[in-house]
This record gives sequence, structure tokens and C-alpha cells, in this order.
Amino acid sequence: MEEFDIAIIGGGLVGASLALALAAGGRRSVLIEAVSPDSSAHRSFDERTTALGNASRRILEALGVWDGVRGHCGVIRTIHVSDAGRLAFARLDAREQGIDAFGYVVPNRVLGQALWDQVQANPAISIRMPAQVTSLTTDPHGATVTLAGDPGERLRARLAVAADGAHSAVRRDAGIAAIEADYGQIAIVANVAADVPHDGTAYERFTAAGPLALIPLSDGSFTVVWARAPADAAVTLAAPDEEFLALLQQHFGWRVGRFVRVGRRASYPLKLTRAATTVAERTVLIGNAAQSLHPVAGQGLNLALRDVAALAELLAGQDDPGLPQLLERFARERAADRRGVMRFTDGLIRMFGDTRLPVRAVRDAGLLLFDLLPPAKAALSRVSLGFGSHAPRLARGLPLR
Repeated sequence: MEEFDIAIIGGGLVGASLALALAAGGRRSVLIEAVSPDSSAHRSFDERTTALGNASRRILEALGVWDGVRGHCGVIRTIHVSDAGRLAFARLDAREQGIDAFGYVVPNRVLGQALWDQVQANPAISIRMPAQVTSLTTDPHGATVTLAGDPGERLRARLAVAADGAHSAVRRDAGIAAIEADYGQIAIVANVAADVPHDGTAYERFTAAGPLALIPLSDGSFTVVWARAPADAAVTLAAPDEEFLALLQQHFGWRVGRFVRVGRRASYPLKLTRAATTVAERTVLIGNAAQSLHPVAGQGLNLALRDVAALAELLAGQDDPGLPQLLERFARERAADRRGVMRFTDGLIRMFGDTRLPVRAVRDAGLLLFDLLPPAKAALSRVSLGFGSHAPRLARGLPLR
């Protein structure tokens, strides 16, 4: 069996980022991915876009990836939050916080291509693709990964990392339970253009059916992420373009002008998945394998990249990357950030999903108060660093070690 320091199962945005971060720390890893990144079937590199905070931008800069995506980014300079049917709203301006932008909106395919360009050029990273993992077994000294085939190739590593998504097979094989909460919503994703180019404002509008976000793209258009009840989502997805745009206009309003064009629509169910623990014998979970979030506030990949940066920092210079005490330290150091982000996103959905009049009145007062409190705005602008007491070095713009 060929031996490696670390086997990463899942070569999406998170797994590819980890491979690069580990290589920067002197680790030899194997990256195992079932679907070629340039395939339309790859879920990480589909038509969706991702909003990256400033900490995530710094991580990607350290990995040598940012230069390949910066020219394709929409820039979020203002954030506008509102409650549909109510007068209250809150607005955040990056200039008031002394920063250039709150975040950058990157098409997933662009980010995926930039990551894989670096992965394929790095001699410290071996690649198995397309390759399906049929089994993962561990013992006190390492992990054995068996790939599909006749006979199936077997690989040996001192640590296995699950980066294989919300339905992680590695998590299952490691015996780690996961709790799943269904929000009863379907996210509709599409690019839309208005008759007036955007000014760098991202909108989060909470409706009775679920949140509706408009995120600015580099070409002056928007990505729409629209959470709807399943029955409404089916009708919305099937509607002709003109009807879809009219329905979107009705729910969002006229803040960005008239919607005039929509691209191809996609959808996916919204669930909160939370692993009971992020570590087991010679195994660690990161990204959606550890926690899969509602897309409200765009925290999923940002949290995952902090997982990547923290794990790479912890393992740099360690003789054995799979020692139990190292894995327990990783779980302990990342616990507060995981809890904080999950409570933040889940709390937003539950708070703005409550349609009782007294709750809506309190919510409106909270939005108005937030809009008048500079310290509250300053705290929210630092969310990209996470909710834990320790932000990883790469997230702060520092070298890995």
C-alpha cells in the first residue's frame, strides 16, 4: 500500500483547500475525489456562488488561489437587511467600519478551477480522481482507505479527513452520529439582471416563506438565493422567465429597479446537519461533513475554510498528525466557532420565520436599534473571523507557522 501523512476524502472546495494548506505545512497528502471538477455533476462546482468574508480571502491568498479569482468577484460594500411587509431595516457600510468590503462573491466554478489548478501543480499532493471510496477502516496507528476497482487500490495514511459533504460516508464509517433538522424549505438559485447595475449592496430580505437574498456579481447583476416552501418552490421553478421575474419583483420590491433577465434556475433542500463530534480514531471531519448550514448570511464555506486553516496550523510540524490528543485539541478549539455560527444562522431563520405580531414588533425594534448602534455593526463586520476566541493564523493574514 502507498502511504501518506493524510488522506483527504472529498476534493470539493473544502478538500482542495485543505490539501493546499497541508502542503504549505510540509505534509504529503492524497486527495480522493469521485467526480472530476470540470463535470456538471460536481456539486461543489455548480452554478451557485459563494460570498467570502475577509478572513476567507486572506486564507485563499495564503494558498495562492486568490489571484485566480479576484477578477471574477462581485464586491459587497454595503449590506441591507429588511423584514418584508415592515418598515424597519438595517444597513451596514464597509467604509464606516474602515474596510474596503465586507466580502467577495465568487462563482463556485471559478473558485473550484483556481483551487484545482494549484492542487494539480503541487508535488506534495497525490490525486485519485475519479475514485470512489468503498471502505475506510482505522486502527491506533492509521487509516486504510479502499478504492473501488477490481482489485480496489488500498491506501494507508496516519490521518483520514472527511471532506465529503453533508451525507459523509466517512462520518458513517467512523461511527459518528449526525443530527439533521429539515427547515421545510427549498433554495432556488439563479442569476438575475435588473435595469440598473448594482452599487455593491447585498440584500437579505426576510419573507414569511423564508429569506430572499440578492448578492452582487462582478458583471453588475445579482445571484438570487430564495428560500421557499416546497410546493411554492416547485411552481416557481417551473414558471416561465417572465412569471418568475414578476414573482421575484413582488416579493423583493423595487430597491434595485426592475428585474429584466434571469439565467438557469437550480434548487436544493435546506437542512441543518450537525455531527455529534468532529473527531474519531485517526479521523477528523471538516466542512459540511461536520456541519451543513442554512445559506442565510452565507456562513457555510467561511466556517469550513476556518476549519481548514485551523487544522493545517495544528498539524504543521507534528511528527504524527493523527494522534488522539491532536484531534481532541482540534475539536476543542473549533467547538465555539461551530456552535456560534450554527446558533447565528439557525437563530436568524427561526426569529424571522415567526409571524406572530408581538414577535414581529420586537424584531422591528431590534433592527432599528441595531441600525443606530455602531458597536453592534462593528461586531457583525468581524463575523468572518469566527465566533471562537482564537482565529487561525491564515485567517488573520499570518504565515501558517
